[in-house]
Amino acid sequence: MTTEPSKAPPLYPKTHLLAASGIAALLSLALLVFPSSDVEAKRTSLSLDLESPVEQLTQDQDASDAQQATNPPTESPFAQIESTPGDTQQATWDQPPVAAAKSPQHREVIVSRGDTLSTLFEKVGLPAATVTEVLASDKQAKQFTQLKHGQKLEFELTPDGQLNNLHTSISDLESISLSKGAKGFAFNRITTKPVMRSAYVHGVINSSLSQSAARAGLSHSMTMDMASVFGYDIDFAQDIRQGDEFDVIYEQKVANGKVVGTGNILSARFTNRGKTYTAVRYTNKQGNSSYYTADGNSMRKAFIRTPVDFARISSRFSMGRKHPILNKIRAHKGVDYAAPRGTPIKAAGDGKVLLAGRRGGYGNTVIIQHGNTYRTLYGHMQGFAKGVKTGGNVKQGQVIGYIGTTGLSTGPHLHYEFQVNGVHVDPLGQKLPMADPIAKAERARFMQQSQPLMARMDQERSTLLASAKR
Repeated sequence: MTTEPSKAPPLYPKTHLLAASGIAALLSLALLVFPSSDVEAKRTSLSLDLESPVEQLTQDQDASDAQQATNPPTESPFAQIESTPGDTQQATWDQPPVAAAKSPQHREVIVSRGDTLSTLFEKVGLPAATVTEVLASDKQAKQFTQLKHGQKLEFELTPDGQLNNLHTSISDLESISLSKGAKGFAFNRITTKPVMRSAYVHGVINSSLSQSAARAGLSHSMTMDMASVFGYDIDFAQDIRQGDEFDVIYEQKVANGKVVGTGNILSARFTNRGKTYTAVRYTNKQGNSSYYTADGNSMRKAFIRTPVDFARISSRFSMGRKHPILNKIRAHKGVDYAAPRGTPIKAAGDGKVLLAGRRGGYGNTVIIQHGNTYRTLYGHMQGFAKGVKTGGNVKQGQVIGYIGTTGLSTGPHLHYEFQVNGVHVDPLGQKLPMADPIAKAERARFMQQSQPLMARMDQERSTLLASAKR
């Protein structure tokens, strides 16, 4: 039996084989670059399925962190507010709480520019006659016409669309309302009493006290209070240096979880040029409050260091200064404090006003006699404070006038002189007499307040500095 040889596969021209290989390669590349609609849909679906809420929030946080790195917050890392007992801060991934549903008869409108009470009533479908009825119901109802941009008014309507109640907040602590009754609308004022709590801040002075205090979280008024507390020992016009530090524990007024104001400084510590000063507020059994050092010595002295807050010394005490206007050598028996026109000037101590009027080259001048030994003079004033007159009495720290440029003056400043037994002395170098310390009968009670406040400042500061280093 003869076996036929197997047929060899057909031979294709070499050019055909190269063409086929090229077409196959192009098809493969096309599939990679242009996936089918089914494949593309699967990729999109897979991406969405893998994206969890945690990952999304993490991305949002990373974006927020990047933005803060570009635009750092102005708040100092050392600023901290004390939490009230039982307060907790907890981060969760839970869904945000859903606000309680308002009744169908509830309406809210926000005051825009140009709005009146009539236009707001019109927005909720109330006629002009209702506005007239509301305003005629009570004299105090006219407060609803004193609208502010962004203020919210809340309306409660009856099922037939008549006004039943109108409410608005006029401050963080006060709101007003009108309620419909059998005899018409009744006006009501609701006042919230704030809760007092203490807060702590720490700051380092890099430029000026006011800027550094603002970065730390102190308001302008609290900064002025702190300067007043330490004003007997520190001249804030010339003594402040870069690197000085301060700690303050003060009262905060809180209403509905919001800080609505501040109270008194409870304790403070100020380090100036390496020397640390302390202050504690204490109210004695007679109800009189004052500041004392941590060990009970009075912060109050017979005179404050400088009669103008945060001013710049433009000319010092000198017996051989060349007068800028008279152009001749003439003793400058005081200190000049340059500050903007209208800056308040304070009495350096308690005393009797010998003069509140014009005096030659001094222009508008106040001269105060302090007991039998001391006398102070304040020249070039723009004007006098209300109630300050010749023959009257003033208290230490009381505003007696305002910086100006009257008399022989080249610009707005205060010329301040200090005399001891009729002799001019340098007020910057004069040693000030001390006031009385804490009475012996109240010393133990004072220390019970002072020691915990000092300990808390130490603890708070250590905690903040440790967290800042992390």
